[in-house]
Amino acid sequence: MNRPLGAAWFLHQESRALLARLARVKPFMVQETMVPAANLAPATQIAIERFLQEGRGELRTAIRRFLRWLEGPGRRARPAAMQRRYTILKVRFTDILTQFDLFADAITQRSEQEIGLWLSGLDVVAADGLELVEGDYDMPPVICYLDRGAGAAIRRARTRLPGDKENPVAIVRVPRERMVGHGVASSLMHEVGHQGAALLDLVPSLRAEIGERQARAADPGQRRAWRCWGIWISEIVADFWSVAKVGVGSTLGLIAVVSLPPPFVFRFTLADPHPFPWIRVMLSATIGERVYPDRQWREIRELWRRLYPVERQSPAMRTIAGDLERSMPALAELIADHRPAKLRGLSLARAVRSPDRAARSLRSLHQQWQADPATGRDAPPALALAVLGQARWDGLITPEQESRQVGQLLTDWAVRSTYEAAQAAVDTQLTDAAPLAVVAE
Repeated sequence: MNRPLGAAWFLHQESRALLARLARVKPFMVQETMVPAANLAPATQIAIERFLQEGRGELRTAIRRFLRWLEGPGRRARPAAMQRRYTILKVRFTDILTQFDLFADAITQRSEQEIGLWLSGLDVVAADGLELVEGDYDMPPVICYLDRGAGAAIRRARTRLPGDKENPVAIVRVPRERMVGHGVASSLMHEVGHQGAALLDLVPSLRAEIGERQARAADPGQRRAWRCWGIWISEIVADFWSVAKVGVGSTLGLIAVVSLPPPFVFRFTLADPHPFPWIRVMLSATIGERVYPDRQWREIRELWRRLYPVERQSPAMRTIAGDLERSMPALAELIADHRPAKLRGLSLARAVRSPDRAARSLRSLHQQWQADPATGRDAPPALALAVLGQARWDGLITPEQESRQVGQLLTDWAVRSTYEAAQAAVDTQLTDAAPLAVVAE
């Protein structure tokens, strides 16, 4: 056995092994293969690579510092003290890999045929959905990936990742069963709404207003209803954002997600941040009626009642549903008129509502685009998906047509965004080179 004995030698070897494995963690740009149009936007890729590179660099420096300590004053330390220092490095190493894997899930799928292009297109849709109609804020990059399950989710930008590092981008997980077609816009805009709400600090201020309504309510049933809204507001405001961005397609997509056996649809609990499905669909339609008035919202509520008759539920459930229903118009009004500090006096409805998402406008646009399809491809992505959602509700397109058109639009947006990024890089190079050309002449 040709090796020295002792804790210092052992931990020296283990730390060098960490360095060797860390060297195997390569930047995504040198190991992922995908067509250019499926790639991340340059700003997004730079943000991710810089974030991961800084983490690897900090850990590499810490390991080398530990090795020097072991070779110097640490040689006389107690083995338990050496081990404590090493375990801190091991935890940081695990955090680095966890961060890497988090982004890897969102990037490696872009090598898949067709899926990669669709994900790149969804990135474009998400960025458009995060834009404010009025007002301004610092928008983070957004990337999307697919996973199993019925519901979407988001890891918001600027939240803490393992290792206590700030996430540089928003990462949206889209259910694979939503791709592509009915409901993908609804799920995506809901998650984008969570990011927008965080950027505007909406949940604390809305919860405070709802608390005031609860305190003023004279009727016990209404006090209970407002208490429920306060608990569920983080999900409700994301639904509000989704309806504002894609109109009736948001509510239809929600119905597709929560169409479950009745015991789940009527399962009332305050432990879940989501309203129970029956009331959530009713509230989504009520929000739509407030933001984009049209008779279709009443029709959706009536359809939902026929699909899930509340009359068949227990007296307690009927009472709860009735109390919540009576307060829904007031809640929709409160959210629409809410003026968070970061909007400097603007209401939330003015910040996110677009007049072109009203049913009449969407129907008119669909008619125009049928005559000239190229016009639709030039529209903002969220608007284009809103038009398709409205056409689907109106029975003007089939599910098969919707799926084909959504897939084509996502591909078009992926290709166009890649071309625009490349053109911007070329324009920058030409601008930088112009003074040299003048001098040469």
